[in-house]
Amino acid sequence: MLGRSSDLFLSETDAYDLEAEASPEQVVEAVVILIICVSIVVTNVLIIWAVSTSPSPKEAIDLYVLSVAVADLMCGVCIVPLSVYPAFVQEWVYGDLICRLTGFLGLTLWSVCLYTFMWISVDRYLAIRKPLRYDVIQTRTRCQCWMVFTWLTSLFLCSPPLLGFSKGRFYGDGYICMLDLGNMIPYSITLAVLVLAPSILTIGYTYFYILSTMYKLRKCLTKEEREYATAVSENLSNPDHLMSFVLILLFWITWMPWFCFRIYEQVSQTTEEYHALHFWLLWLGITDCIWKFFVYLTMSPKFRLSLKRLCFSMCCRAPTRQPLIV
Repeated sequence: MLGRSSDLFLSETDAYDLEAEASPEQVVEAVVILIICVSIVVTNVLIIWAVSTSPSPKEAIDLYVLSVAVADLMCGVCIVPLSVYPAFVQEWVYGDLICRLTGFLGLTLWSVCLYTFMWISVDRYLAIRKPLRYDVIQTRTRCQCWMVFTWLTSLFLCSPPLLGFSKGRFYGDGYICMLDLGNMIPYSITLAVLVLAPSILTIGYTYFYILSTMYKLRKCLTKEEREYATAVSENLSNPDHLMSFVLILLFWITWMPWFCFRIYEQVSQTTEEYHALHFWLLWLGITDCIWKFFVYLTMSPKFRLSLKRLCFSMCCRAPTRQPLIV
């Protein structure tokens, strides 16, 4: 079997020969990738369709949900399908340019999701910290500006490797192309400081405040605190707080095993191959693009009503004209 981390690309003849000799393991892995691809596209199309056509007023978190769904849909359309065929032939066959573009797009979309989760946590924090002024602070126009800023920032931050400073590297154990940032250590550290650090610190601080506020409201309050506590309690009853926390927690649960395993390999400098572990941990992280749909479905009454209305309209029934009340 060919080296899974090789940077070489096969000719068309060699690719067809390897496809004819594909092992059952390769077939299973290709089928798993195909199922994940279809699931990502279907679930995120439903999310975008349901949220954008909902008759209820759009809130700030709805705009953030749309941004994450668009990023996940682009991953399912532009990145994941390119891994199905390489799973059969065990090599990247689309050329170096497509490999670099795929790595750039994957890094950009991952940064967009991380930044958007940060804005979601800030939005939930403001709903608790400034309950009486939340509607004034979190306007629709301001949230749209934050989303445009997030996408443009992610594109600019991830673009230097695309300009020729780095090559695409085929990650053979996961059948996906990534940018080779090993020769750009200063850039990698800068990217981590600008993307990971603010996102993790903001998410940690905001949800610590939200959870601690929930705990404090269970205690006896003074007379002066009752008005503020009433407004906070109304906002805390919103299921979007818990839903957003589960979304962020699920994102890290699905991605952290692969990151920890890669860090362990780099630190221990192991030379043994763990192909199955590499494959399943990487694609476990990518399935985060799917699980969001089920989180919305189980934890958001507004999303369930929007999806129900969408299903009724697809079944040729007249959609209800009454506004959704959540």
